[in-house]
Amino acid sequence: MSELPPDLPRLRTLETWLVLSLDRVRRKIAEAERHEAEKQRGERDRPPAPDWLIEMGLGGRAPVYVHVGGCHMAGKRSRGVTDDQARRALWEQVPPCPHCHPDGVLGVLD
Repeated sequence: MSELPPDLPRLRTLETWLVLSLDRVRRKIAEAERHEAEKQRGERDRPPAPDWLIEMGLGGRAPVYVHVGGCHMAGKRSRGVTDDQARRALWEQVPPCPHCHPDGVLGVLD
């Protein structure tokens, strides 16, 4: 026994509904593909993580810590710096992060 209606008008109605449904699915697929391409492009074009970070105090005042880039303890107020800037900060008594130990990596031990 067929699940499809036997008469032509209902078959045409079903066909129209299926075409409209397929169009909606295809639009959703295209939208998902665009989103995935944008995500991949964003990941590909993301600038590299800085090698060194300086974490600033509240209000952007004095530096609080020097971190190795990617340190899990670096706060949101951290900014990327060059290795020379990180060394200079350590020489100027900005404390090294006690978790990532940038002073050892940079060779600036007390």
